[in-house]
Amino acid sequence: MKRILGAGLFYILISACSVHHNPKENPQVYLQNPGRETKKWKLVWEENFNSSNLDTSKWSRIPAGGADWNRHMTQDDACFGWEKGELILKGIKNTDQQKDARPFLTGGIWSKGKFAFQYGRIEIRAKLGSSQGAWPAMWMLAELDKYGQYPRNGEIDIMEHLNFDNIIYQTTHSHYTLNLGQKDNPKHSGTAKVNAGDYNVYGISWYPDRIVFQLNGVDTFTYPRITGVDASQWPYDQPFYLLIDQQLGGTWVGEVDLKQLPVEMRIDWVKVYQ
Repeated sequence: MKRILGAGLFYILISACSVHHNPKENPQVYLQNPGRETKKWKLVWEENFNSSNLDTSKWSRIPAGGADWNRHMTQDDACFGWEKGELILKGIKNTDQQKDARPFLTGGIWSKGKFAFQYGRIEIRAKLGSSQGAWPAMWMLAELDKYGQYPRNGEIDIMEHLNFDNIIYQTTHSHYTLNLGQKDNPKHSGTAKVNAGDYNVYGISWYPDRIVFQLNGVDTFTYPRITGVDASQWPYDQPFYLLIDQQLGGTWVGEVDLKQLPVEMRIDWVKVYQ
């Protein structure tokens, strides 16, 4: 009896001190423990890009796809660089269209299959480049596809910047906002003024009932979970992974001016708290 009580007390103490747990079937996932919402943030994961190569235990280079955002993604080293403890993601003019017919190429990384988290705070310190057609982004997608195909699992856009704008866009997308058209109940997107050429800290604080978007530690926009609407309004009760990419071109951002390339985004660090 004494041994059992001791083991139980040990478990309780460990649980009380722990910020998150990792499911055995998905050890890359950091699930914030229940009841931590009002506790002080603790750093649980970080990347400082101090190596001269991408840490493949944390990241992969994003492959090309068929959407505007990934149509020009490449694995080519020409779109990736490391300098003074920073990762550099580039959008470049393609100088060898016999090898690859695309007129321009872009670089991006994601933590898919290697790191994801449910609830917490993420901050990314970065400096953005500007050019006509430039579309740097920091965003999140569902790791485990709890509700089916996109957009049913939702999307969290920590930051998107277009061309030479002096604002960033911070947005949520889901079946509720895209397919059902519910973009104002509640409002699903906000903007914040920014000097993109400076180093800024972009982030969110994500709770079971709201996502608070931030810029340099200041709250800019909140997307709340609400009642009395379709359940697809809140797919944000599952782990999400991170994407950081220097996109170019597309319906939203417009045509790319090749004469203004290369353009680059410099990422200093990424930190996740729970």
